[in-house]
Amino acid sequence: MARGNPFSNLFGKSPIRPIQEHMQATDRAAQQLPNFIQATIENDWDKAEQLYKSISESEQEADVMKRTVRQHLPKSLFLPVPRSDLLDLVTTQDHVANHAKDIAGIMLGRKICFPEKLQDRLVEFTEACVATSTQALAAIQQLDELLEVGFSGREVKLVESMLKELDKLEARTDRQAISLRAKLFKIEAKLPPVEVIFLYQIIGRLGDLADAAEKVGDRLQIVIAR
Repeated sequence: MARGNPFSNLFGKSPIRPIQEHMQATDRAAQQLPNFIQATIENDWDKAEQLYKSISESEQEADVMKRTVRQHLPKSLFLPVPRSDLLDLVTTQDHVANHAKDIAGIMLGRKICFPEKLQDRLVEFTEACVATSTQALAAIQQLDELLEVGFSGREVKLVESMLKELDKLEARTDRQAISLRAKLFKIEAKLPPVEVIFLYQIIGRLGDLADAAEKVGDRLQIVIAR
């Protein structure tokens, strides 16, 4: 018996499911960051390297899924939203995994360990940033429900409330980043200047991950608004 194109079969069942699976892959990369940060605090660089490899695998998996969606998302979908909006959503989702990989790669490459006075705040900040990815994924998981009801009704209100919570989570990370930078500023004169530069950079990139997760919500909001 002849078998059809597996990608066509996949999209034939649901044009939304591959987009959801892509967000799951990007979130898997982000979810490993707290353990990675803890490994750096403990100076367990073997474990940090293992976690980096796992983060990289999730990021690479997301890249493959992104290309698959771009290449195989049907152009003749009868959806209440433009195909281009779905492609933009996938591109935005991909940034979450990219930031996770970059953070882990920089810290591993330079064996960056935050000063003890900042470690508790760093862990809290990392967990808060990752929480934005968790919330973005939860919202994306509602896409198939939205499709079934034609992007209207009670389901839309549910997703909108989830996106408002995502905005709140991202705003919290902004406040935490400001606080963490202020604490670093107080002790930076005692640290090697190059190390200080990279510490600020890691704080910034963690914030970028949270921003990327919020932008996933922004793109989803555009999809709903169409």
